[in-house]
Amino acid sequence: MSGTAVSTTYAEQAARLVAKTDQDPWGSVRPSLYETARVISAAPWLPGEPRRVAYLLQEQAPDGSWGEGPEPYRLLPTLSAVEAALAVLRRGSTSAEITRRLATAVDRGLAALRALPSAGPWPDTAAAEILVPSLIAKIHDHVALTAEDEIPGLGGWRPGPGPTVPRGYDQATPAYVAKRCASAGSLPVKLHHTFEGVAGYLPQALIPDGQGLLGSSPAATAARAAWASPTLTAGAVEALEPVARRYSGLFPEAAPILVFERLWVAAALARVHLPAAALPTIRRWTADIYDPQGVRGAPGLMVDADDTAMAVLVASLVGLPYTPEPLDLFHNGSHYDCYIGEDTGSITANAHALQALGSYLHRHPEAQHTYGPRTDKLRDWLIGQQQPEGPWPDKWHASPYYATVRCVTALAQYGEDHASTAVEAAAAWTVETQHDDGSWGIWGGTVEETAYAAQILLSTATPTRQPEQARALDRAETYLNAAAGQGHRHPALWHDKTLYAPDAMIEAEVLAVRETLRTRHGVNRPGTAHTEAERTEA
Repeated sequence: MSGTAVSTTYAEQAARLVAKTDQDPWGSVRPSLYETARVISAAPWLPGEPRRVAYLLQEQAPDGSWGEGPEPYRLLPTLSAVEAALAVLRRGSTSAEITRRLATAVDRGLAALRALPSAGPWPDTAAAEILVPSLIAKIHDHVALTAEDEIPGLGGWRPGPGPTVPRGYDQATPAYVAKRCASAGSLPVKLHHTFEGVAGYLPQALIPDGQGLLGSSPAATAARAAWASPTLTAGAVEALEPVARRYSGLFPEAAPILVFERLWVAAALARVHLPAAALPTIRRWTADIYDPQGVRGAPGLMVDADDTAMAVLVASLVGLPYTPEPLDLFHNGSHYDCYIGEDTGSITANAHALQALGSYLHRHPEAQHTYGPRTDKLRDWLIGQQQPEGPWPDKWHASPYYATVRCVTALAQYGEDHASTAVEAAAAWTVETQHDDGSWGIWGGTVEETAYAAQILLSTATPTRQPEQARALDRAETYLNAAAGQGHRHPALWHDKTLYAPDAMIEAEVLAVRETLRTRHGVNRPGTAHTEAERTEA
Protein backbone atom coordinates (compact mmCIF):
# COMPACT_ATOMS: atom_id res chain seq x y z
CA MET A 1 0.00 0.00 0.00
CA SER A 2 1.35 3.45 -0.87
CA GLY A 3 2.33 5.97 1.79
CA THR A 4 -0.50 8.26 0.72
CA ALA A 5 -3.08 5.51 1.11
CA VAL A 6 -1.79 4.59 4.54
CA SER A 7 -1.80 8.19 5.75
CA THR A 8 -5.28 8.77 4.41
CA THR A 9 -6.32 5.71 6.40
CA TYR A 10 -4.89 7.34 9.53
CA ALA A 11 -6.83 10.52 8.89
CA GLU A 12 -10.02 8.57 8.27
CA GLN A 13 -9.56 6.40 11.35
CA ALA A 14 -8.78 9.38 13.56
CA ALA A 15 -11.77 11.32 12.24
CA ARG A 16 -14.03 8.32 12.83
CA LEU A 17 -12.72 7.95 16.39
CA VAL A 18 -13.41 11.62 17.14
CA ALA A 19 -16.91 11.35 15.64
CA LYS A 20 -17.64 8.17 17.60
CA THR A 21 -16.42 9.76 20.83
CA ASP A 22 -18.50 12.85 20.13
CA GLN A 23 -21.67 10.80 19.63
CA ASP A 24 -21.36 8.76 22.86
CA PRO A 25 -22.83 10.69 25.82
CA TRP A 26 -21.39 8.24 28.39
CA GLY A 27 -17.91 7.12 27.35
CA SER A 28 -16.31 3.92 26.17
CA VAL A 29 -15.56 1.91 29.29
CA ARG A 30 -16.72 -1.60 30.07
CA PRO A 31 -19.03 -2.43 33.00
CA SER A 32 -17.40 -2.81 36.40
CA LEU A 33 -17.89 -6.01 38.38
CA TYR A 34 -17.24 -4.13 41.61
CA GLU A 35 -19.72 -1.36 40.83
CA THR A 36 -22.43 -3.65 39.50
CA ALA A 37 -22.19 -5.85 42.60
CA ARG A 38 -22.58 -2.78 44.83
CA VAL A 39 -25.76 -1.83 42.99
CA ILE A 40 -27.07 -5.41 43.35
CA SER A 41 -26.48 -5.23 47.09
CA ALA A 42 -27.86 -1.77 47.78
CA ALA A 43 -30.63 -1.39 45.20
CA PRO A 44 -32.96 -4.40 44.99
CA TRP A 45 -35.69 -1.92 43.94
CA LEU A 46 -33.86 -1.07 40.70
CA PRO A 47 -35.29 -2.85 37.63
CA GLY A 48 -32.98 -5.31 35.89
CA GLU A 49 -31.54 -7.23 38.82
CA PRO A 50 -31.72 -10.68 37.11
CA ARG A 51 -29.36 -9.41 34.40
CA ARG A 52 -26.92 -8.16 37.02
CA VAL A 53 -27.03 -11.38 39.03
CA ALA A 54 -26.39 -13.41 35.87
CA TYR A 55 -23.39 -11.17 35.12
CA LEU A 56 -22.11 -11.67 38.66
CA LEU A 57 -22.21 -15.44 38.25
CA GLN A 58 -20.68 -15.54 34.78
CA GLU A 59 -17.76 -13.28 35.73
CA GLN A 60 -16.42 -15.53 38.49
CA ALA A 61 -13.00 -16.90 37.56
CA PRO A 62 -12.09 -20.60 37.74
CA ASP A 63 -10.18 -19.97 40.98
CA GLY A 64 -13.32 -18.48 42.59
CA SER A 65 -12.20 -14.85 42.49
CA TRP A 66 -13.58 -11.90 40.55
CA GLY A 67 -11.87 -9.01 38.79
CA GLU A 68 -8.99 -8.36 36.43
CA GLY A 69 -5.25 -8.23 36.96
CA PRO A 70 -2.98 -10.04 39.44
CA GLU A 71 -4.13 -11.29 42.83
CA PRO A 72 -3.83 -8.01 44.79
CA TYR A 73 -6.23 -6.34 42.35
CA ARG A 74 -8.79 -9.12 42.82
CA LEU A 75 -9.29 -8.50 46.53
CA LEU A 76 -11.82 -5.65 46.26
CA PRO A 77 -13.97 -7.01 43.38
CA THR A 78 -14.09 -10.43 45.04
CA LEU A 79 -15.22 -8.90 48.33
CA SER A 80 -17.85 -6.90 46.45
CA ALA A 81 -19.16 -9.95 44.58
CA VAL A 82 -19.28 -12.20 47.65
CA GLU A 83 -21.12 -9.56 49.66
CA ALA A 84 -23.61 -8.98 46.84
CA ALA A 85 -24.27 -12.70 46.42
CA LEU A 86 -24.90 -13.05 50.16
CA ALA A 87 -27.26 -10.06 50.08
CA VAL A 88 -29.29 -11.63 47.26
CA LEU A 89 -29.40 -14.99 49.04
CA ARG A 90 -30.69 -13.41 52.23
CA ARG A 91 -33.42 -11.59 50.28
CA GLY A 92 -34.69 -14.93 48.95
CA SER A 93 -35.76 -13.36 45.66
CA THR A 94 -34.19 -15.73 43.12
CA SER A 95 -35.20 -19.06 41.58
CA ALA A 96 -34.05 -22.34 43.13
CA GLU A 97 -31.38 -22.79 40.46
CA ILE A 98 -29.96 -19.27 40.85
CA THR A 99 -30.07 -19.65 44.62
CA ARG A 100 -27.94 -22.82 44.44
CA ARG A 101 -25.51 -21.16 42.02
CA LEU A 102 -25.15 -18.13 44.27
CA ALA A 103 -24.40 -20.33 47.29
CA THR A 104 -21.73 -22.18 45.31
CA ALA A 105 -20.28 -18.86 44.14
CA VAL A 106 -20.11 -17.62 47.74
CA ASP A 107 -18.27 -20.77 48.87
CA ARG A 108 -15.78 -20.48 46.02
CA GLY A 109 -15.40 -16.73 46.55
CA LEU A 110 -14.67 -17.10 50.27
CA ALA A 111 -12.12 -19.79 49.48
CA ALA A 112 -10.49 -17.48 46.93
CA LEU A 113 -10.30 -14.70 49.53
CA ARG A 114 -8.59 -17.03 51.97
CA ALA A 115 -6.07 -17.93 49.26
CA LEU A 116 -5.15 -14.31 48.50
CA PRO A 117 -1.95 -12.88 50.00
CA SER A 118 -2.38 -11.93 53.64
CA ALA A 119 -0.42 -8.71 53.16
CA GLY A 120 0.38 -6.21 50.43
CA PRO A 121 1.68 -4.30 48.74
CA TRP A 122 -1.87 -3.48 47.70
CA PRO A 123 -2.63 -1.31 44.69
CA ASP A 124 -3.24 2.39 45.28
CA THR A 125 -6.82 2.33 44.03
CA ALA A 126 -9.47 4.84 45.05
CA ALA A 127 -10.32 4.69 48.78
CA ALA A 128 -9.31 1.03 49.10
CA GLU A 129 -8.43 1.70 52.74
CA ILE A 130 -12.13 2.41 53.34
CA LEU A 131 -13.82 0.06 50.87
CA VAL A 132 -11.96 -3.14 51.82
CA PRO A 133 -12.68 -3.14 55.57
CA SER A 134 -16.23 -1.89 54.97
CA LEU A 135 -17.02 -4.85 52.71
CA ILE A 136 -15.39 -7.32 55.08
CA ALA A 137 -17.62 -6.04 57.88
CA LYS A 138 -20.70 -6.45 55.66
CA ILE A 139 -19.71 -10.03 54.78
CA HIS A 140 -19.30 -10.91 58.45
CA ASP A 141 -22.74 -9.48 59.19
CA HIS A 142 -24.26 -11.64 56.43
CA VAL A 143 -22.46 -14.75 57.65
CA ALA A 144 -23.67 -14.20 61.22
CA LEU A 145 -27.28 -13.60 60.15
CA THR A 146 -27.26 -16.55 57.74
CA ALA A 147 -26.19 -18.78 60.60
CA GLU A 148 -29.39 -17.77 62.44
CA ASP A 149 -31.88 -17.74 59.53
CA GLU A 150 -31.96 -20.66 57.13
CA ILE A 151 -32.09 -19.77 53.43
CA PRO A 152 -34.98 -21.59 51.73
CA GLY A 153 -34.00 -24.21 49.20
CA LEU A 154 -30.46 -24.74 50.42
CA GLY A 155 -31.05 -27.48 52.97
CA GLY A 156 -29.25 -25.89 55.88
CA TRP A 157 -26.36 -24.44 53.84
CA ARG A 158 -24.14 -22.06 55.76
CA PRO A 159 -21.33 -19.93 54.30
CA GLY A 160 -17.83 -20.52 55.56
CA PRO A 161 -16.04 -18.09 57.85
CA GLY A 162 -15.79 -14.51 56.65
CA PRO A 163 -12.46 -13.10 55.43
CA THR A 164 -9.94 -11.56 57.78
CA VAL A 165 -8.72 -8.00 57.24
CA PRO A 166 -5.43 -8.24 55.30
CA ARG A 167 -2.36 -6.56 56.71
CA GLY A 168 -2.14 -3.06 55.34
CA TYR A 169 -5.80 -2.36 56.07
CA ASP A 170 -7.51 -1.42 59.34
CA GLN A 171 -11.04 -2.55 60.19
CA ALA A 172 -11.58 0.69 62.11
CA THR A 173 -10.88 3.01 59.17
CA PRO A 174 -14.45 3.47 57.83
CA ALA A 175 -15.80 4.32 61.27
CA TYR A 176 -12.83 6.60 61.98
CA VAL A 177 -13.33 8.52 58.71
CA ALA A 178 -17.06 8.84 59.41
CA LYS A 179 -16.36 10.10 62.93
CA ARG A 180 -14.04 12.79 61.57
CA CYS A 181 -16.72 13.85 59.10
CA ALA A 182 -19.30 13.98 61.88
CA SER A 183 -16.97 16.14 63.99
CA ALA A 184 -16.49 18.50 61.05
CA GLY A 185 -20.22 18.54 60.36
CA SER A 186 -19.88 17.71 56.66
CA LEU A 187 -18.86 15.02 54.19
CA PRO A 188 -15.99 16.13 51.93
CA VAL A 189 -16.75 16.06 48.21
CA LYS A 190 -13.74 13.79 47.70
CA LEU A 191 -15.65 11.02 49.54
CA HIS A 192 -18.74 11.24 47.32
CA HIS A 193 -17.31 8.95 44.62
CA THR A 194 -16.68 6.19 47.19
CA PHE A 195 -19.58 7.03 49.49
CA GLU A 196 -20.62 3.37 49.76
CA GLY A 197 -17.56 2.76 51.96
CA VAL A 198 -18.73 5.10 54.72
CA ALA A 199 -22.50 5.08 54.15
CA GLY A 200 -23.32 2.76 57.05
CA TYR A 201 -21.17 4.68 59.51
CA LEU A 202 -22.39 8.24 58.95
CA PRO A 203 -25.16 10.02 60.83
CA GLN A 204 -28.25 10.60 58.71
CA ALA A 205 -27.63 14.35 58.61
CA LEU A 206 -24.39 13.90 56.64
CA ILE A 207 -25.85 11.83 53.81
CA PRO A 208 -25.59 14.09 50.75
CA ASP A 209 -28.73 15.40 49.11
CA GLY A 210 -29.10 16.13 45.43
CA GLN A 211 -30.18 14.64 42.16
CA GLY A 212 -28.23 12.62 39.63
CA LEU A 213 -25.33 10.31 40.30
CA LEU A 214 -23.51 10.95 43.56
CA GLY A 215 -19.85 11.48 42.82
CA SER A 216 -20.43 10.12 39.27
CA SER A 217 -20.69 6.65 40.85
CA PRO A 218 -23.61 4.21 40.53
CA ALA A 219 -22.45 2.40 43.69
CA ALA A 220 -22.36 5.62 45.70
CA THR A 221 -25.76 6.63 44.34
CA ALA A 222 -27.36 3.30 45.26
CA ALA A 223 -25.78 3.44 48.72
CA ARG A 224 -27.11 6.95 49.30
CA ALA A 225 -30.63 5.80 48.47
CA ALA A 226 -30.29 2.71 50.68
CA TRP A 227 -29.18 4.67 53.74
CA ALA A 228 -31.13 7.88 53.26
CA SER A 229 -34.85 8.58 53.43
CA PRO A 230 -37.18 6.60 51.13
CA THR A 231 -37.89 9.73 49.09
CA LEU A 232 -34.41 9.47 47.54
CA THR A 233 -35.14 6.06 46.00
CA ALA A 234 -37.18 7.50 43.14
CA GLY A 235 -34.39 9.96 42.36
CA ALA A 236 -31.84 7.15 42.41
CA VAL A 237 -33.90 5.12 39.94
CA GLU A 238 -34.10 8.16 37.68
CA ALA A 239 -30.31 8.60 37.86
CA LEU A 240 -29.35 4.94 37.52
CA GLU A 241 -31.71 3.73 34.81
CA PRO A 242 -30.11 5.70 31.93
CA VAL A 243 -26.69 4.34 32.90
CA ALA A 244 -28.08 0.81 33.05
CA ARG A 245 -29.57 1.24 29.56
CA ARG A 246 -26.20 2.36 28.19
CA TYR A 247 -24.41 -0.64 29.74
CA SER A 248 -27.07 -3.33 29.14
CA GLY A 249 -28.25 -3.38 32.74
CA LEU A 250 -24.77 -3.12 34.27
CA PHE A 251 -22.69 -0.22 35.62
CA PRO A 252 -19.24 1.33 35.16
CA GLU A 253 -17.31 2.91 38.03
CA ALA A 254 -17.83 6.45 36.73
CA ALA A 255 -20.44 7.89 34.41
CA PRO A 256 -20.13 9.80 32.23
CA ILE A 257 -16.39 10.02 31.48
CA LEU A 258 -16.70 12.56 28.66
CA VAL A 259 -14.21 15.11 30.01
CA PHE A 260 -11.40 12.62 30.58
CA GLU A 261 -12.09 10.72 27.38
CA ARG A 262 -12.36 13.72 25.09
CA LEU A 263 -9.30 15.54 26.43
CA TRP A 264 -7.07 12.46 26.29
CA VAL A 265 -8.28 11.51 22.79
CA ALA A 266 -7.71 15.07 21.57
CA ALA A 267 -4.22 15.34 23.05
CA ALA A 268 -3.10 11.99 21.60
CA LEU A 269 -4.30 12.78 18.09
CA ALA A 270 -3.03 16.37 18.17
CA ARG A 271 0.46 15.02 18.78
CA VAL A 272 0.54 13.61 15.22
CA HIS A 273 -1.62 16.28 13.55
CA LEU A 274 -5.36 16.19 13.90
CA PRO A 275 -7.50 15.23 10.95
CA ALA A 276 -8.76 18.49 9.48
CA ALA A 277 -12.33 17.25 9.72
CA ALA A 278 -11.96 16.65 13.47
CA LEU A 279 -10.49 20.03 14.42
CA PRO A 280 -13.83 21.89 14.81
CA THR A 281 -15.19 19.11 17.03
CA ILE A 282 -12.16 19.13 19.29
CA ARG A 283 -12.22 22.90 19.55
CA ARG A 284 -15.87 22.66 20.56
CA TRP A 285 -15.05 20.00 23.17
CA THR A 286 -12.32 22.16 24.64
CA ALA A 287 -14.44 25.30 24.72
CA ASP A 288 -17.15 23.35 26.58
CA ILE A 289 -14.70 21.74 29.05
CA TYR A 290 -12.29 24.57 29.91
CA ASP A 291 -13.32 26.34 33.10
CA PRO A 292 -11.51 29.27 34.77
CA GLN A 293 -12.45 27.73 38.15
CA GLY A 294 -10.83 24.37 37.33
CA VAL A 295 -12.01 21.31 35.42
CA ARG A 296 -13.69 18.27 36.98
CA GLY A 297 -13.45 14.84 35.38
CA ALA A 298 -17.17 14.11 35.74
CA PRO A 299 -20.23 15.75 37.31
CA GLY A 300 -20.13 15.46 41.07
CA LEU A 301 -16.36 15.09 41.32
CA MET A 302 -13.91 17.66 42.64
CA VAL A 303 -12.04 19.88 40.23
CA ASP A 304 -8.58 18.43 39.65
CA ALA A 305 -5.22 19.44 38.25
CA ASP A 306 -5.02 16.53 35.81
CA ASP A 307 -8.17 17.37 33.82
CA THR A 308 -7.46 21.09 34.18
CA ALA A 309 -3.92 20.71 32.80
CA MET A 310 -5.14 18.63 29.88
CA ALA A 311 -7.80 21.25 29.06
CA VAL A 312 -5.10 23.94 29.03
CA LEU A 313 -2.82 21.74 26.91
CA VAL A 314 -5.46 20.84 24.33
CA ALA A 315 -6.56 24.47 24.12
CA SER A 316 -2.99 25.42 23.30
CA LEU A 317 -2.63 22.63 20.74
CA VAL A 318 -5.77 23.67 18.85
CA GLY A 319 -5.20 27.40 19.06
CA LEU A 320 -7.80 28.48 21.61
CA PRO A 321 -7.00 31.62 23.68
CA TYR A 322 -7.15 30.05 27.15
CA THR A 323 -4.58 30.61 29.89
CA PRO A 324 -3.10 28.24 32.52
CA GLU A 325 -4.57 30.34 35.33
CA PRO A 326 -7.03 27.59 36.46
CA LEU A 327 -3.99 25.51 37.44
CA ASP A 328 -3.02 28.09 40.06
CA LEU A 329 -5.64 26.60 42.40
CA PHE A 330 -3.59 23.41 42.73
CA HIS A 331 -0.04 24.75 42.98
CA ASN A 332 1.64 23.97 46.31
CA GLY A 333 4.95 25.78 45.87
CA SER A 334 6.93 23.08 44.06
CA HIS A 335 4.36 21.15 42.00
CA TYR A 336 0.62 20.58 41.69
CA ASP A 337 -1.72 18.70 43.99
CA CYS A 338 -4.05 16.66 41.82
CA TYR A 339 -7.00 17.86 43.91
CA ILE A 340 -7.45 19.69 47.17
CA GLY A 341 -7.11 17.31 50.10
CA GLU A 342 -5.54 14.38 48.23
CA ASP A 343 -3.58 11.76 50.18
CA THR A 344 -1.05 10.75 47.51
CA GLY A 345 0.21 12.92 44.66
CA SER A 346 0.00 12.20 40.94
CA ILE A 347 3.11 12.23 38.79
CA THR A 348 1.19 12.17 35.53
CA ALA A 349 -0.97 15.14 36.53
CA ASN A 350 2.24 17.10 37.02
CA ALA A 351 3.69 15.87 33.73
CA HIS A 352 0.52 17.09 32.01
CA ALA A 353 0.87 20.42 33.83
CA LEU A 354 4.46 20.78 32.56
CA GLN A 355 3.29 20.09 29.01
CA ALA A 356 0.46 22.59 29.37
CA LEU A 357 2.71 25.34 30.76
CA GLY A 358 5.46 24.65 28.23
CA SER A 359 3.09 24.72 25.29
CA TYR A 360 1.48 27.92 26.53
CA LEU A 361 4.87 29.63 26.98
CA HIS A 362 5.86 28.73 23.43
CA ARG A 363 2.87 30.71 22.22
CA HIS A 364 3.07 33.41 24.91
CA PRO A 365 6.72 34.13 25.79
CA GLU A 366 5.56 37.32 27.51
CA ALA A 367 4.23 35.08 30.32
CA GLN A 368 7.73 33.76 31.08
CA HIS A 369 8.06 35.88 34.22
CA THR A 370 4.90 34.29 35.63
CA TYR A 371 5.16 30.68 34.52
CA GLY A 372 8.88 30.25 33.83
CA PRO A 373 9.98 29.79 37.48
CA ARG A 374 7.01 27.53 38.13
CA THR A 375 7.92 25.40 35.10
CA ASP A 376 11.50 25.06 36.33
CA LYS A 377 10.37 23.89 39.76
CA LEU A 378 7.94 21.45 38.21
CA ARG A 379 10.65 20.04 35.96
CA ASP A 380 12.96 19.50 38.93
CA TRP A 381 10.18 17.88 40.97
CA LEU A 382 9.38 15.41 38.19
CA ILE A 383 13.03 14.49 37.78
CA GLY A 384 13.22 13.86 41.52
CA GLN A 385 10.33 11.36 41.34
CA GLN A 386 12.06 9.07 38.85
CA GLN A 387 12.93 5.59 40.11
CA PRO A 388 16.59 4.53 40.01
CA GLU A 389 16.02 2.05 37.17
CA GLY A 390 14.55 4.75 34.91
CA PRO A 391 10.72 4.57 35.05
CA TRP A 392 8.14 6.66 36.87
CA PRO A 393 5.11 5.22 38.75
CA ASP A 394 1.68 6.81 39.20
CA LYS A 395 -1.50 6.21 41.15
CA TRP A 396 -3.83 6.42 38.15
CA HIS A 397 -2.37 3.50 36.19
CA ALA A 398 -1.00 0.07 37.02
CA SER A 399 1.72 0.25 34.36
CA PRO A 400 4.85 2.37 34.73
CA TYR A 401 4.91 2.80 30.94
CA TYR A 402 1.98 5.23 31.15
CA ALA A 403 3.59 7.48 33.75
CA THR A 404 6.99 7.20 32.08
CA VAL A 405 5.74 8.27 28.65
CA ARG A 406 3.95 11.25 30.20
CA CYS A 407 7.11 12.35 32.03
CA VAL A 408 9.43 11.72 29.09
CA THR A 409 7.15 13.61 26.70
CA ALA A 410 7.06 16.62 29.03
CA LEU A 411 10.75 16.58 29.95
CA ALA A 412 12.02 15.94 26.42
CA GLN A 413 10.06 18.97 25.18
CA TYR A 414 10.43 21.37 28.07
CA GLY A 415 13.09 20.02 30.43
CA GLU A 416 16.06 21.28 28.41
CA ASP A 417 19.49 19.95 29.33
CA HIS A 418 18.47 19.60 32.98
CA ALA A 419 16.35 16.56 32.07
CA SER A 420 18.68 14.81 29.62
CA THR A 421 19.99 12.26 32.13
CA ALA A 422 16.49 11.37 33.29
CA VAL A 423 15.22 11.03 29.72
CA GLU A 424 18.15 8.81 28.71
CA ALA A 425 17.63 6.58 31.75
CA ALA A 426 13.98 6.14 30.83
CA ALA A 427 14.91 5.24 27.26
CA ALA A 428 17.46 2.68 28.43
CA TRP A 429 14.95 1.07 30.78
CA THR A 430 12.40 0.92 27.98
CA VAL A 431 14.76 -0.81 25.56
CA GLU A 432 15.82 -3.31 28.22
CA THR A 433 12.24 -4.29 29.14
CA GLN A 434 10.90 -5.07 25.64
CA HIS A 435 9.48 -8.58 25.27
CA ASP A 436 10.73 -11.00 22.62
CA ASP A 437 7.64 -10.47 20.45
CA GLY A 438 8.26 -6.71 20.25
CA SER A 439 5.68 -5.75 22.87
CA TRP A 440 5.92 -4.20 26.32
CA GLY A 441 3.83 -4.81 29.44
CA ILE A 442 4.13 -5.40 33.16
CA TRP A 443 1.88 -8.49 33.18
CA GLY A 444 2.59 -9.59 29.63
CA GLY A 445 2.68 -7.62 26.41
CA THR A 446 -0.25 -5.32 25.60
CA VAL A 447 -1.03 -3.05 22.69
CA GLU A 448 -1.60 -0.10 25.04
CA GLU A 449 1.71 -0.40 26.87
CA THR A 450 3.58 -1.05 23.63
CA ALA A 451 2.20 2.23 22.29
CA TYR A 452 3.47 4.06 25.37
CA ALA A 453 6.90 2.43 25.22
CA ALA A 454 7.28 3.18 21.51
CA GLN A 455 6.38 6.81 22.19
CA ILE A 456 9.08 6.96 24.89
CA LEU A 457 11.70 5.85 22.37
CA LEU A 458 10.36 8.14 19.66
CA SER A 459 10.79 11.06 22.08
CA THR A 460 14.30 10.11 23.21
CA ALA A 461 16.55 9.44 20.24
CA THR A 462 19.81 9.42 22.22
CA PRO A 463 22.93 9.25 20.01
CA THR A 464 24.55 6.44 21.99
CA ARG A 465 21.48 4.24 21.75
CA GLN A 466 20.08 5.05 18.32
CA PRO A 467 20.73 1.62 16.71
CA GLU A 468 19.13 -0.40 19.51
CA GLN A 469 16.26 2.07 19.83
CA ALA A 470 15.64 1.81 16.10
CA ARG A 471 15.57 -1.99 16.31
CA ALA A 472 13.18 -1.84 19.26
CA LEU A 473 10.90 0.51 17.35
CA ASP A 474 10.93 -1.72 14.27
CA ARG A 475 9.83 -4.67 16.39
CA ALA A 476 7.17 -2.56 18.11
CA GLU A 477 5.82 -1.39 14.75
CA THR A 478 5.54 -4.98 13.55
CA TYR A 479 3.72 -5.99 16.75
CA LEU A 480 1.28 -3.05 16.62
CA ASN A 481 0.54 -3.47 12.93
CA ALA A 482 -0.17 -7.17 13.42
CA ALA A 483 -2.60 -6.37 16.25
CA ALA A 484 -4.45 -3.69 14.25
CA GLY A 485 -7.90 -4.59 13.00
CA GLN A 486 -8.20 -7.72 15.13
CA GLY A 487 -10.89 -6.43 17.49
CA HIS A 488 -8.35 -6.26 20.32
CA ARG A 489 -9.79 -6.12 23.85
CA HIS A 490 -7.57 -3.85 25.89
CA PRO A 491 -6.78 -5.28 29.34
CA ALA A 492 -7.88 -3.12 32.27
CA LEU A 493 -4.84 -1.24 33.56
CA TRP A 494 -6.26 2.07 34.81
CA HIS A 495 -6.97 2.73 38.48
CA ASP A 496 -10.33 3.80 39.86
CA LYS A 497 -11.85 1.71 42.65
CA THR A 498 -10.72 -1.29 40.62
CA LEU A 499 -9.04 -1.65 37.21
CA TYR A 500 -10.73 -0.34 34.07
CA ALA A 501 -9.89 0.36 30.42
CA PRO A 502 -10.88 3.67 28.73
CA ASP A 503 -11.06 2.20 25.24
CA ALA A 504 -11.40 5.35 23.12
CA MET A 505 -8.42 6.99 24.80
CA ILE A 506 -6.32 3.85 24.35
CA GLU A 507 -7.33 3.60 20.69
CA ALA A 508 -6.27 7.22 20.15
CA GLU A 509 -2.85 6.57 21.71
CA VAL A 510 -2.29 3.44 19.62
CA LEU A 511 -3.42 5.11 16.41
CA ALA A 512 -1.19 8.13 17.05
CA VAL A 513 1.88 6.00 17.75
CA ARG A 514 1.33 3.79 14.70
CA GLU A 515 1.17 6.95 12.58
CA THR A 516 4.36 8.30 14.17
CA LEU A 517 6.16 5.01 13.61
CA ARG A 518 5.14 5.05 9.97
CA THR A 519 6.04 8.68 9.32
CA ARG A 520 9.50 8.32 10.86
CA HIS A 521 10.31 6.72 7.52
CA GLY A 522 9.73 10.09 5.83
CA VAL A 523 6.20 9.60 4.49
CA ASN A 524 3.89 12.64 4.16
CA ARG A 525 0.66 13.12 6.09
CA PRO A 526 -2.09 14.15 3.67
CA GLY A 527 -5.51 14.75 5.14
CA THR A 528 -4.31 16.20 8.44
CA ALA A 529 -4.36 19.68 9.91
CA HIS A 530 -1.46 21.37 11.68
CA THR A 531 -2.59 22.81 14.98
CA GLU A 532 -1.92 26.40 15.98
CA ALA A 533 0.68 25.27 18.51
CA GLU A 534 2.52 23.19 15.94
CA ARG A 535 2.60 26.08 13.48
CA THR A 536 3.90 28.40 16.18
CA GLU A 537 6.53 26.00 17.49
CA ALA A 538 7.72 25.16 14.00
